[in-house]
Amino acid sequence: MAAAHALAGELEACREGGTAPTGIDEMVVGFASVLVVLDPRIGADDARACAGWVAETVDRPSTAPAPSTPAPRTHILPVVFDGIDLDAVAAFAGQPVSLVVDLMVAARFEVAFVGFAPGFPYLSGLPAELADLPRRASPRTWVPAGSVAVAAGFASIYPRSTPGGWHLLGRTAESLFDPDVPPHSRVAPGDRVRFVATDQEFPHRPEDDRRTALRADGPCLVVLEPGLATTVQDGGRRRCAHLGVPDAGAADPHSLALANLLVGNTAEAAALECTASGPTFRMVGPGHLAVVGTRSGAVDITIDGYPAADGTVLSVADGQVVRVGRVVHGLRTYVAVAGGLATPKVLGSRSSDTLAGLGPGPLVTGDRLARGTPGRTRGHLAQPGSPVEGPTVLRVVAGPHGSPEIGLAATRWSVGADVDRIGLRLDAADGKSTIDAGGSRASIPMVTGAVQVPPDGRPIILLPDHATVGGYPVVACVVTADLPILGQLVPGDEVTFVEVDHVTATELRLEAQEAVAAQVTGWFPTAAGT
Repeated sequence: MAAAHALAGELEACREGGTAPTGIDEMVVGFASVLVVLDPRIGADDARACAGWVAETVDRPSTAPAPSTPAPRTHILPVVFDGIDLDAVAAFAGQPVSLVVDLMVAARFEVAFVGFAPGFPYLSGLPAELADLPRRASPRTWVPAGSVAVAAGFASIYPRSTPGGWHLLGRTAESLFDPDVPPHSRVAPGDRVRFVATDQEFPHRPEDDRRTALRADGPCLVVLEPGLATTVQDGGRRRCAHLGVPDAGAADPHSLALANLLVGNTAEAAALECTASGPTFRMVGPGHLAVVGTRSGAVDITIDGYPAADGTVLSVADGQVVRVGRVVHGLRTYVAVAGGLATPKVLGSRSSDTLAGLGPGPLVTGDRLARGTPGRTRGHLAQPGSPVEGPTVLRVVAGPHGSPEIGLAATRWSVGADVDRIGLRLDAADGKSTIDAGGSRASIPMVTGAVQVPPDGRPIILLPDHATVGGYPVVACVVTADLPILGQLVPGDEVTFVEVDHVTATELRLEAQEAVAAQVTGWFPTAAGT
């Protein structure tokens, strides 16, 4: 751990000092690894230069002075030890429940690193009786905020309600993350943590409540009916993963970009992401909209009850009601308004994030979403026609724990019922096959598109709200060019994997970026729409 922190500190010092190549965004520390995040907009030559520089820096002896760090603090957290896994953990340790509690209270924990979720501390110092406890074979889809948990040699506290694969021993009311107050995470590497057993009743955790509803004045969208799961998304958060904050942003960045470009916005401007079924809203002030999904006819739209087309610029008058109905192709569609949505920013982004709880969350009736100053709208969008028959092909690069023997590419997979903005789970299309990636590993930083394999052998592909650190093996990673496909997969879709090398992955990314700009042409209005 110390070596990983030292390396991250040296890389960061070089980046801030101007001696690193252009294009490095941030460093994210895992248990014994460092993830170097590159700016997704850089070209192939810059990406190669960054990779070469990192390799040289790792290989040469350190010459940079040790980074200065604040003095460690001690955090004493009251805990009610009533977790649903307490009996099972006691049985694993061969100890009575009371002794497990005594062991946790007597332990002197230290924050090794922060990751997975905002303010989620990996606490070293777990008693020997619990040190060999593995993660759950299959992670839970929901763990309550404040849960005190153990697994894989660490203890921790879940700062928010999130998925998780650790064993739950109890709960605390202490909050470890505040998105509004720097440095945001209450705990930092090197800090000490002690648990104190208590029987007191804890109040409802305030960070689980939805933030204040959006109440804009002036030109805006007034939500009359929010749809199934409609959120504001933009290009996502950058340089926050070291806090345990995921990138968030659009699950299908390709469709977000096309909708924005049609109405004259930048590709990463904030828009509405509609999942399965969209919202109904009233325009306050005239404006232009564009609704874009996987292809033409992907979603049902009406304006004042009259059918309207997707994939084109729509002129909407003051007071008109727009209804974005069922998504009939794919899972998500995007509604961009000229000028972009000017909702409040949190940590540099307007995106709502289901893991960290940042942003306003899913829209509710009565929200008033501010609109920015519009630019010049475009004219025509070239969209693909009918999709190719057969399973969806996802191109991947090998992950740190991948090998051909694992059999990921040899199996046809089906998207399971567990699909959200955090990730999607796969089942073998034959309903029987699983793969063995060797069980849990030391926790490493994660990226969108990572293909994890928990002990149950059913792969999980991470989406934009994913945990920033994880301990399940990563056997592959979906290339950037295919990330939009992930955001449109629905339960039952079949997928196969094809491995490519990193050079090909970079070429595919650059081709996809060029293709987005080429799909939008002309200016609005014209008789032919071009």
